[in-house]
Amino acid sequence: MVNVSEKIESIYRDVISRNPGENEFHQAVQEVLESLSQVLVKYPEYADQKIIERICEPERQIIFRVPWTDDKGEIHINRGFRVEFNSALGPYKGGLRFHPSVYLGIIKFLGFEQIFKNALTGLPIGGGKGGSDFDPKGRSDAEIMRFCQSFMTELYRHIGEYTDVPAGDIGVGGREIGYLFGQYKRITNRYESGMLTGKGLAYGGSQVRTEATGYGTVFFVDEMLKAHKDSFEGKNVLVSGSGNVAIYAIEKVHELGGKVIACSDSNGVIVDEKGINLQLVQQLKEIERRRIKDYTQYEKSARFIEKGNIWDVPCHIALPSATQNEISGKDAATLVKNGCIAVGEGANMPTTPKGIKVFQDAKILYGPGKAANAGGVATSALEMQQNASRDSWTFEYTEERLRQIMINIHRDCYETAEEFGEPGNYVMGANVAGFKRVANAMLSMGLI
Repeated sequence: MVNVSEKIESIYRDVISRNPGENEFHQAVQEVLESLSQVLVKYPEYADQKIIERICEPERQIIFRVPWTDDKGEIHINRGFRVEFNSALGPYKGGLRFHPSVYLGIIKFLGFEQIFKNALTGLPIGGGKGGSDFDPKGRSDAEIMRFCQSFMTELYRHIGEYTDVPAGDIGVGGREIGYLFGQYKRITNRYESGMLTGKGLAYGGSQVRTEATGYGTVFFVDEMLKAHKDSFEGKNVLVSGSGNVAIYAIEKVHELGGKVIACSDSNGVIVDEKGINLQLVQQLKEIERRRIKDYTQYEKSARFIEKGNIWDVPCHIALPSATQNEISGKDAATLVKNGCIAVGEGANMPTTPKGIKVFQDAKILYGPGKAANAGGVATSALEMQQNASRDSWTFEYTEERLRQIMINIHRDCYETAEEFGEPGNYVMGANVAGFKRVANAMLSMGLI
């Protein structure tokens, strides 16, 4: 075991030295590697064939210039990224993020997580991620269209339904996907529905795709609770964020008998002890594109905490659904102290390593993002299936497919943790179950 631990530590040091300054990527790699010591003992062929080293190195990293003009005719230059990380299980699959914080390290962290998340779905999709440091906030539809067209003018040559299938992420919703798809069709002269997911229902999109990540997170947490003879019924729930994931997590929590009492955006936190009015949040955020603080204009029972920390609000269940590293060690300790019994991650890596340790030491149920928020990419893969067969499924059928996928992911994580002597450790279960699927495929294919 000592030699195996030293081997893993050596791999991690090499990742840091080969990828300087990419802190989020380092964090994501470390979190997975910490789960693999027992795996290498049980399956020494993974070490012999340097599977870990190969998985940690992307198959392809693409960086490109994105020039575009604003409505005043001024030229802007942004940077575009696509990291095609691992295709052992299928074509690269992962979203595009448009946000000023985007740089290569963010895209690599997201792409690395995507490898294992996609593997856990049991569907034939590899891992990748992309995006740009472009900020869509405050931009007109025409400006966003011109940016998307410029972005796709380079990206199109690297993607396709059998190669790489992007989707949306932060800053990339239905509007952006439509512009990207239109430009791809225009350049290639092909109506290739399966090359992009998250499309509108009118041109090859899937029912439930909008709701999928939020629904899937709640389905996963529901399975964790069931495994411990509990449920959402009567529980107070916090959902950070107020975007797509948060809105549909709130909807599903309410359907299952829980009560979401707080949500947030970058300006602060809304607390409504009688339960968040979901229709109002949707009106403010999805239709009117207003700040969450305006909720108090309509619901007098609510209070707004400017620049507040949602994790200071006492709850039974927490669903971080905003962005990476939003729960610190201190936040985690506050949640535990206030009686939180379960955490399900609706975002990618929203809990810091110190926060994860606090949750695990306290023995609360903790569902990591690569398992709990796999619903979005799972439904994207279902969209690919429908496109390939020129089919269209009902909302009810697609939601049931999603629910069953999340049940299977929970089962695999739960059983894998037990197999390796750490029952209830969903982090270990998710990392190992996903890693084994990818590793076995890579072994079968030779040196790839």
